Order: sequence, then structure tokens, then C-alpha cells
Amino acid sequence: MAFAETKWICFNGKFVRWKEAKVHVLTHALHYGSAVFEGIRCYKTVKGPAVFRLNSHIDRLYNSAKLLRMEISISPKRFAEEVKETIRRNKMDACYIRPLVYRGYGQMGLNPLNCPVEYSIAVWFWDAYLGKKGLEGGVKAMVSSYAKYPDNCLPTAAKVAGCYVNSSFAKMEALGKGFDEAILLDLNGNVCEGPGENIFIVEGENIKTPPLHAAILPGIRRRSVLEVARNLGFNVEETMLTRSQLYLADEVFFTGTAVEIAAVTEIDGRRIGDGRVSKVTKRLQKKFFEIVHAKDKKYEVWLDLV
Repeated sequence: MAFAETKWICFNGKFVRWKEAKVHVLTHALHYGSAVFEGIRCYKTVKGPAVFRLNSHIDRLYNSAKLLRMEISISPKRFAEEVKETIRRNKMDACYIRPLVYRGYGQMGLNPLNCPVEYSIAVWFWDAYLGKKGLEGGVKAMVSSYAKYPDNCLPTAAKVAGCYVNSSFAKMEALGKGFDEAILLDLNGNVCEGPGENIFIVEGENIKTPPLHAAILPGIRRRSVLEVARNLGFNVEETMLTRSQLYLADEVFFTGTAVEIAAVTEIDGRRIGDGRVSKVTKRLQKKFFEIVHAKDKKYEVWLDLV
């Protein structure tokens, strides 16, 4: 994944140089994970740079903050505008966007309520999370030995920074064993998601994905794929999935802002379908790149011009 510094970061509403966007070592979020974040993409289009489903991402950010009892000091509308201004200041045609809302420096200990709520917005150019291989050739995944936590332990609907340690363990395990990515199951052995992606399977003309109550993040790209797939005439179902269904599926693919849409061609050493990026995944990839590059008027409402 390419990563390059840009010039400006929005830091509590003010723009500071990339290397000057710093926090105190006793920042609460640094010690206890008391932060929420979003991953958003801006795409180059014929009409100029456009952010994909910006308002949906901002709504989820504010919902995540609400679950962590953090009150963001500006309105969602203002936050969205600061996202776009950060892109403008950095003169980006296309970029990855990382808003972060966190408990800052003020008091140590598990109680975060006396610590200030601060925020930042950074943008940079970032290739697809699983790289060109993920988009064009497919990736090899393994079912992780680390289970996804249930919602009565930690809020699965929120992008809470501390919760992603669970994902990091699964990711490191997969990489250490020679795989590209992990797949997490719940405590009962049902399929949940990847460390940073939602997961879908294809059985014939049927597309299936775990429902929101399956301890998954309500992905913006997931929701979009569900709508687009239905509009393309596929039978789409949100249903609990088993490990065996992964192995026997015709196709498996990940979705997410960072990963885009990436085929999974092998799981636990078992070839999925014919072991290549197959027709349904290819069709969805093609349609989504048309959408995000403003080549399909039907979905222009999903694009927020910068």
C-alpha cells in the first residue's frame, strides 16, 4: 500500500503542517483506545474530486462517538465541510480520508469523561488496502483463531479505535502464516467479516452476506453493494453464514472503503470456485468504479463534489 505524506491536517478546526499534528503522550485515547474514526475515499471524476457517500460516513462517525459518550464540538454539516476543505488545501484529486475523534489529554484512568473531545482530519493517497492483487487477481485468506467480539462486549456497530486490536491480532496471524487476509468468526462459529472488511459469498445468482446482528460493522460500501447488486438483478440475502459455505461458495469477496471490492480466491488452502476473480465479483467491481468516477448518473447522489 502506497503511503505518502500530504501538507496539511485539520486539527480541531485549524490547519497545521503534517509533522506538527501532535498530541500529548498522556492523551487518553493513546492509553485506552477511546477514539472513533472513519475511512472515506475521494475519487477523481470528470466533474472534479468527489467524496463517496460522505454524509453516510459522517453520520456513522457521530453514531460511533455517541456510543462512546463523546460529543463532537461541531455539527455533522460543518465536519463534512472541513473534510472537503482538507482535500482542497492539499490539492488532492483522489485520496483516502481519515477523520479521528478522540479523548485528549486531561485526566488519566479508565474514566474518560473528564478528558476533552478532540478531532483531526487527514488525507493522503492510498492504494486499495489489499493492493492491485486484491482487485485483479484475488487474495488468499485464512479463518482466524481469533473470534470477533459480540456486541454485548464491545459495540460492533461503531468504529472504536480500541476495538481494532482484535482485527490487528487476526491480521498479524494471517500474514505470519503466509496469507493475505483473515476472516473472523463469532463465538458460535458463524462468519462475521474480515479485520477491516465485510464479506460476501456468491452461490449461483445468489449473493449472501452476514446480517447486521452478526457482530459486524455496518459498512457503507457493504450497504452500497447490497443496493447495486439488487438493481443489477441479483438475488441478495442477509443471512448467517457457516465456515463450510465459504469453502463451497462459487465466489467470495470482501468490501470496504479501503479494500474497495476484492475477490477471495482461496480460504484455508481451499480454492474458491475456479480460483480466479469470477463474473459476479468482476461485474460489481466494474459497476462500482463507474459509480465512484461519476460515470453512472443513477448514483450521482452518492458523490459529494469537493
